[in-house]
Amino acid sequence: MENELFVVGIDEAGRGPLAGPVCVGAAGVKLKNKDEKIKILEGIKDSKKLSAKKREEWFKILNEQPEFETHHVFVSNEMIDKFGIRKAVLFGVEKVLEKFSREPDMVLLDGLLFAPEKYKQETIEKGDEKVPLISAASIIAKVSRDSVMLAMHKKYPQYNFAKHKGYGTKEHFELIVAHGLSPIHRKTFCHI
Repeated sequence: MENELFVVGIDEAGRGPLAGPVCVGAAGVKLKNKDEKIKILEGIKDSKKLSAKKREEWFKILNEQPEFETHHVFVSNEMIDKFGIRKAVLFGVEKVLEKFSREPDMVLLDGLLFAPEKYKQETIEKGDEKVPLISAASIIAKVSRDSVMLAMHKKYPQYNFAKHKGYGTKEHFELIVAHGLSPIHRKTFCHI
């Protein structure tokens, strides 16, 4: 169709943890207009409201559907320490948009995110709950980041990353006190 729009939803996972990268996820699809209902996304929810098993199921669906184009970008703990989390996330947004096969006609972003000025965009508060395409992006980001933290658990088992994924739980703080910081800890986040 001539008047189809290529719309991309974007969200991030891992803004707050003490360790590991932040991941920016994106899901793109062609629509007649940015508010068109996407049948396949009926029932999708923000990644935080889904079990790990459900997130994995949605992740598989999103990556197997030919009408969807999904991408994610990791921004390392070193980049977060050097530039701060806000700049690191915005860098991730810019980089993930560059991965798409065509430039989006519209970018829908969650909460505090925004894209470079050249993109037509809309930032939606609680977008990961209200906009299915942003929910899809949140799942892409969360599942991708969790898989990295599971790999990091194998590398640094003493921190139990498989359980808390780098977030600042009581156990994680205790393990940092016991073992010091690992190479994947965000030094600027770890004030112990």
